[in-house]
Amino acid sequence: MPQMILHDASIHYRLDGPATAPVLVLSNSLGTTLDMWQPQVEAFAAHFRLLRYDTRGHGGSAAGDGPYSIAQLGGDVVRLLDHLGIGRAHLCGLSMGGITAMWIALHHPGRVDRLVLSNTAAWIGPASNWTERVEKVRQEGMAAIAPAVVSRWLTPAHAASHPQQVSALQAMLRATTAAGYMGNCIAVRDNDLRAEVAGIGAPTLVIAGAGDMPTPPADGRFLANSIADCRYMELDAAHLSNQEQPAAFNAAVLEFLAAPVANPRV
Repeated sequence: MPQMILHDASIHYRLDGPATAPVLVLSNSLGTTLDMWQPQVEAFAAHFRLLRYDTRGHGGSAAGDGPYSIAQLGGDVVRLLDHLGIGRAHLCGLSMGGITAMWIALHHPGRVDRLVLSNTAAWIGPASNWTERVEKVRQEGMAAIAPAVVSRWLTPAHAASHPQQVSALQAMLRATTAAGYMGNCIAVRDNDLRAEVAGIGAPTLVIAGAGDMPTPPADGRFLANSIADCRYMELDAAHLSNQEQPAAFNAAVLEFLAAPVANPRV
């Protein structure tokens, strides 16, 4: 299990695909691990050197008690690129991973080729929701929130017809340490990039889910209207569009990353 050791964390990562191919980094959502990207691995690793990692406090990435910040999460990725000798890469993040990718594109633009922002937002409020969730986890543990949180990850119809997928996602969430989850909740709570995202210069694809409640399509359209070189699309999915519509998600990302450099707004 490859690890990058930092002074306050260790970051678990995995590489797939040809060593000489362009690098594509996948950044996971809150309460998941790098395994959330399993539906993408075969398709993406055929074209890219695929770098997945567990955000600090998730999966195999250990970290001290939070709170954390988005700047810390983004800094972890930049240090991971340095650790692996990677100068520039495409970034694809979903939800919290999308916020992390936005921060990197704003603060380390020279490290980013193209950007995929999926089911995410410049600000996910209100703050009180996150504070209440932190307190529930602190008092009752991860199992207390798993059913309600995962119910927002997939549309009801999809969840009803894919019970094994629901069970696997709930297990992934329950396995996240309470301290890691709470620390990252606070990072998301305290993040607000609404006044900054217009400064993103990387060609960007925004993917929204038509049935996404945590980050509805309006949040995706805000990003698409703010970022100069941006494409926008909606999938028939809830919050984890890569899990619910993997074929459409994979096709959209691969088409975008293969497109000419100058991407028209659509």
